[in-house]
Amino acid sequence: MIKSVEEYLDLLKSELQGSDAATIQDALADAEEHLRAALTNLREAQPEMSEEEALNQVIEQYGSPSETASAYMEVERRTIPQLTRESPKTESALMSFFGVYADARAWGSLLYMLIAFVTGIFYFTWAVTGLSISLSFSIFIFGLPLALLFLLSVRGLALLEGRLVEALLGVRMPRRPLFTQQNLKWIDRLKELVTDRHTWFSTLYMFIQFVLGTVYFVVVVTVFSVSVSLVASPFLQEIMKQSPIMDMDLCCMVLAPTWTYPLLILGGVLLWTTFMNLVRGVGQLHGRMAKAMLVTD
Repeated sequence: MIKSVEEYLDLLKSELQGSDAATIQDALADAEEHLRAALTNLREAQPEMSEEEALNQVIEQYGSPSETASAYMEVERRTIPQLTRESPKTESALMSFFGVYADARAWGSLLYMLIAFVTGIFYFTWAVTGLSISLSFSIFIFGLPLALLFLLSVRGLALLEGRLVEALLGVRMPRRPLFTQQNLKWIDRLKELVTDRHTWFSTLYMFIQFVLGTVYFVVVVTVFSVSVSLVASPFLQEIMKQSPIMDMDLCCMVLAPTWTYPLLILGGVLLWTTFMNLVRGVGQLHGRMAKAMLVTD
């Protein structure tokens, strides 16, 4: 007989051992929210019933840890993120190299790298502003509620970032927020958030995202500009008698010989194709980093 909600959660976590960390987090959050809410309602309706009896009655309706774990593993099997499904592998290395254009993971990673510039600036601004205000007003009583609101917003932004990572990078991330008890006093909830490592890892991620987002954006724009310039330069020379190539010493345009046209176009295509392959790999690495920082153990 299970004697407490904590014991049930420990058993459920053991049953889910080997499953994805995000799945475990969602399962534990769902179970704890349901059990505590149902237990509270049952105790209010039947106050003469002991907590242990009420809990086991709730568990009979909700399911044992093994039953709950089996249900979540089945749901996980049916709801694998689309981008995690590997594309059919081709035998030819050349086809694999140029096949990146047909890989949704590469385009998802490219889109994420562009979005990361915007989200990184927002996260950084929010984190710096929130921490500054919270620390500055911590000596006043009204500073503590402000700190609570900021830390709650950090958790919300971490969940939002996880949804972006799963949608664009194909890395399984939590689909529901961490459980928090509703009957806690605000000062107790603040203590809970301050002592939770997930809060500070999420905050650290915001600062890292600002740096990486800026780097991603600069690199993407630079490589794209160079690739387009190489491909477009022969057409510009023939149509407009202009070239994107400048001689910095003479401060004038340098027209490329006609025989270099195919090489310029090929160079631009190869540069962007190589970059797309790198983008796909960087996206997977970023997804792993996000999972390590935004998913609880």
